[in-house]
Amino acid sequence: MTPFVTAVLAGGLGVRLGGGKPMRDFGGASLLDHAAIRARSWAAPTVLVLRSPDQAVSTGMAVIHDDPAIPGPLGGLAAALAWGRERGAQAILTAPCDMPFLPEDLPQRLGAALVPGVSAAMAASGGRRHPICTLWRPTVLEVLERRAGEGRLSLHGLADEVGAAIVSWPDAAPDPFFNINTPDDLARAETWATSAAASR
Repeated sequence: MTPFVTAVLAGGLGVRLGGGKPMRDFGGASLLDHAAIRARSWAAPTVLVLRSPDQAVSTGMAVIHDDPAIPGPLGGLAAALAWGRERGAQAILTAPCDMPFLPEDLPQRLGAALVPGVSAAMAASGGRRHPICTLWRPTVLEVLERRAGEGRLSLHGLADEVGAAIVSWPDAAPDPFFNINTPDDLARAETWATSAAASR
């Protein structure tokens, strides 16, 4: 499998959740704690990407910040790709802090699709693509910066331009890529997690 590093993207404001999304409690730990545990299980160098220095969170991970010249999610991706490139990584796996059910085999399955000549491998489930859950070649940074300079800030558009391979996960409950954006989402995820723990 292609050697990789992991970047946990946690710069979103989480307005619909009432703010402070990374530190929201989920099953007795923060969403960020869950993301960090999953990321560390992949046994690769890991960094936390935040929007700005004033976004205070408690974490044991190294921290970098969004590229201030690039707005939106692409700013975090740009910082992650630059960080990985500086470390000589052959690929950078991005994962969000708000998907507490991410599959254990995410890097393995994406890595199998990142064959020579492929610039990115993206996860999909339930007929939807998940561009934050993607394994990127560091060369994608050049395309990202060009698109951002042209005002094109879509993650999906970037993935399409670099010809991302799509790796689909089978339908499951809960969806391993279920993301928490609202209080209702958080409540649903808590219910699923409690049911899963009770069935073990």
